[in-house]
Amino acid sequence: MDYTNNLVLENRRVRLRPLEAADFEALKAVAFDPELWRYTLSRADDVLSLAAYISAAEQARQAGQRYPFAIIDRITGELAGSTSYYNVVPDDQRLSIGHTWVGTAFQRTGLNRAAKHLLLCHAFDALQYERVELETDSRNLKSQEAMRRMGATEEGTLRRHRFTQDNVRRDTMIFSIIRPEWDALRHSVFAEFDA
Repeated sequence: MDYTNNLVLENRRVRLRPLEAADFEALKAVAFDPELWRYTLSRADDVLSLAAYISAAEQARQAGQRYPFAIIDRITGELAGSTSYYNVVPDDQRLSIGHTWVGTAFQRTGLNRAAKHLLLCHAFDALQYERVELETDSRNLKSQEAMRRMGATEEGTLRRHRFTQDNVRRDTMIFSIIRPEWDALRHSVFAEFDA
């Protein structure tokens, strides 16, 4: 993974490009819904926390720890949220997709699944990785259902895994998709985006 490369991924539904400080104003329109951040590790639902979120994402990219993307709805042209690659381990040919949030108006529209399609294609086809992991708070039933609908396999729960907002320790559910599963998923769950 080249963190210095300005990677742009696109299908007919969504465009992913590197998240940048200039996205602040556009993201304010979708980020300031406290419900979006209920189960996340941090918040970005006001001016200060959104600025801190974008700054932390940019710093993590510069440090080679995370590759944050802006999610752009190709139908409306609007910025809809953000997602990232992280926990990238080239020696093991695996990475994680997460830090994902999508504004309420864009939920249940297929936008998130279209973004996951791009990230999975890049991970399995361009990077030639063997495993993609996804994590969610065990309380986040909506996220778990979305992961199952896209064909990810639930692997288990890491109990009292990490601190989340307000120093609450969360249990983290781990899901994955592996290379032998990808071809069938891209032609079923993700078929509408795989042109």
